[in-house]
Amino acid sequence: MCAGGRPLHHEAFVYLMLNKPRGYVTTLSDEKGREDITELLKDCDTRVYPVGRLDMDSEGLLLLTNDGELAQRLTHPRHHQPKVYEVLVRGPVPETALAAMRQGMRLAEGQDLLPVDVERKTANSGNNTLLRMVLCQGVNRQIRRMCRDLGLTILRLRRVAQGPLDLGELTPGQARQLTAREVAVLRSSAGLPSSA
Repeated sequence: MCAGGRPLHHEAFVYLMLNKPRGYVTTLSDEKGREDITELLKDCDTRVYPVGRLDMDSEGLLLLTNDGELAQRLTHPRHHQPKVYEVLVRGPVPETALAAMRQGMRLAEGQDLLPVDVERKTANSGNNTLLRMVLCQGVNRQIRRMCRDLGLTILRLRRVAQGPLDLGELTPGQARQLTAREVAVLRSSAGLPSSA
């Protein structure tokens, strides 16, 4: 295709996985002057956008891309990808709290949540408990709000997987390009052709 007799430039799609550390906001610029994820992407010369968010105190897997169609699919409730979190909670977690999450809760603000697949990943670690949670709903700060309503204090919240992708051994603060196979599987999981 041409525009004014010139070929249109099509920028190649870029797909990145970032292990977002604590203390960074998931924006491309922050009006409050806080550290944002662009500081971790200085080696990327293509403008990419976060697919979803992790709050400033959360860490782990964050996808970034300039493939708008895929980003829209991954954030739309119809194509919502399961997200897996490791959540370190202060002290023991009663069975009643786990049962409430598994049944689906109503938040203090009145919002109903779908059931969450939650299990103790390890027995109590010292005085604390490590939980593994799988969310299939995209509610803002869902884990923090559930824990708040159940009287649980989160010490660390880390996303370790999203859809077919796993964080693996990626170091906090580091980003890497997705492999061609990862891109194909991710696009397919969102109902798109495996190649753009």
